[in-house]
Parts: sequence; C-alpha cells; structure tokens
Amino acid sequence: MEYAHILLMLVIILIAAEIFTNALEHLGEKLHISEGVTGSLFAAVGTAMPETLVPLLAIFGGTANAKVNEEIGVGAILGAPLMLSTLSLCLMAFAVLGKRGLQGHLQPERTGLTRDLNFFLMAFGLSCVALFVPHTNPAMRMALAAGMVLIYFVYIMLTLRASAKLVEDGHATEAEEKMFLARVGLPENMLTILIQIGLGLGLLIFGAKGFIHDVEILSPQLGISALVLSLMIVPVATELPEKVNSILWIRKHKDTLAFGNITGAMVFQGTLLPAIGVMLTPWEPQHEVLAGVIITLVAAAWMRLLVMRGQLRVWHLFLNGALYVTYLAIALA
Repeated sequence: MEYAHILLMLVIILIAAEIFTNALEHLGEKLHISEGVTGSLFAAVGTAMPETLVPLLAIFGGTANAKVNEEIGVGAILGAPLMLSTLSLCLMAFAVLGKRGLQGHLQPERTGLTRDLNFFLMAFGLSCVALFVPHTNPAMRMALAAGMVLIYFVYIMLTLRASAKLVEDGHATEAEEKMFLARVGLPENMLTILIQIGLGLGLLIFGAKGFIHDVEILSPQLGISALVLSLMIVPVATELPEKVNSILWIRKHKDTLAFGNITGAMVFQGTLLPAIGVMLTPWEPQHEVLAGVIITLVAAAWMRLLVMRGQLRVWHLFLNGALYVTYLAIALA
C-alpha cells in the first residue's frame, strides 16, 4: 500500500512541475525579465519550497526525539545541494543524450551560470568551515551564518541588475505554450498566472510531503539512520521539482532556464538553509556529513571549471553523476 501511495505522490509532483513551469514562463514573459532571473530566482526558490520546509519542520519539532529532529534537519539541508550538484545535473544530461550525443554542446548563458556557481562555492565553503567551529565559539558560528545570509542577498541584487542587459541580448523569457488555466477559459493575465503558480506550488508541496511521509514509514524496514535517510532519500523526493522542470526546459533547448533552475536553487539552499543549520543544529563533521559537503563542493567546482573554459558538453555532467555514486558508496560503507 505504501509503495502505491509513493507512486501516486510522484505522479502528483510530475504534474505539479509541468503546471508550475508553464506559469513561470508566462510570468517571466509578462515581466520582461531574462531567462536567468526566471530560472535562478523564480523557479529555483519556488521549487525549493518543499525541501526548505523539511529541515525547518524537523528542527522545530518534527518528532518527540530531539536527536532525530536534528539529524533529519542536517541531512535535508546538506542533501539538497548534494543532489542538485550531482544527480540532478546528470539526469539533465541523460535527457538530451539521444538528441545531442555525448559530445553535444550545452549552451546556458554563461554570465548568470558563473555568478550562480561563484556565490554557491563561497557560501557552501563557509558552511564547510562551520563544521569545524566548536559550539563553545558561538560568535564565530553566528558570523559565518550571517555571512551566508549576506551572500544570498548580494546574489539577488546582482542577478536582478543583470536582467535588463540579458533581455537586450536576446535572453528574454518566452513562453512557447498557452497557459494551462487559459485553456479552460480563464483570462491570460497576471492574476491567472499567480493562481496557476500557487496551484503548482501547492501540488508540489503536497506531493513532496506525502512522498517523504511514506519514506519515513518504510525507513525502519530499510535499516537506515535518520541522518543517512535524510541525506540520501529525502532529497530524491524534494528535488524532483527541480529535476523535472530542468529536464522539460533543456529538452526544449532552453538551456539557460534549465541550468538556472538548478544552480539558482543551489545558491538558495547553500546559503539560507545552512545558516539555519549552523545556528540551530550540532553541525558537526560526521563522516557522512563531511563526505557530502566535500563531494558537493567538488561537483560545483568541476562545473565552474567547465564554464570558465567555455566548453560544456553532455558527457561532462555524467561525471557529476559519478560523484553522487561515490557519495552513496561512502555513506553506505
């Protein structure tokens, strides 16, 4: 019964992602903003809501066991950027392997992608440093958390500032398909767009929470700790919106939206959520946690190197998938 319910939640997430993606494209077109802003800010933050809620709910009393709450919180916080920087990018490459081939070019707008990766590496690097700062030094931990929050707000300002120039250069958001709610007779205006966005987000959150609940019921049968479960399994459910949206976009040759959706979410989840973790959880370098942080940083640095060289091909992202497999081997050893 639980497996059938999990399958139902996956179907709901897939439908919700399509509804949400369609509405976001119309919102970006209506506001005359660039694909980079639509992907890195709107889509990234919006589809990050399910995995943002998981650690917050866990930390602030998910169960009666405080230790379990902290483990779920830390695992969900670190598991999200790990999944995005490795498995999500790899799945996106698989989605276009048939059409573009191993040597096929991926062509996201470079300045936005570079900005996303630079800010992520700065912020997530601070979260790595914070693992080694003892709780007897709360001032240093607070300073590191504040630094991560500041990095995200600077990132938002720079991303919005770059939008106008990108629109002039031909990177404006364009909706290719009619809005779903408009197909049933509603007017295609801002209110309808916002209603459809709300509908998509609501379904995303409902589907992700249902999936997580089912996984938690089955976890004792799997013999997996709350920390490892959160790092490995919970993000599979909560990151599905990013992966599905990006796959839909990259198959339509909207590479900027596809990459921005993932790397923008990485910035969001590599700044604000780790800041909460540093302040409210033990945030210690257990081997599963430290391995996850290091592999995430390596995956992001690999992407940054490729962007700097100006050569991003389909097969390059398969190495990100290999890094995820490496993490699984370490965590389950």
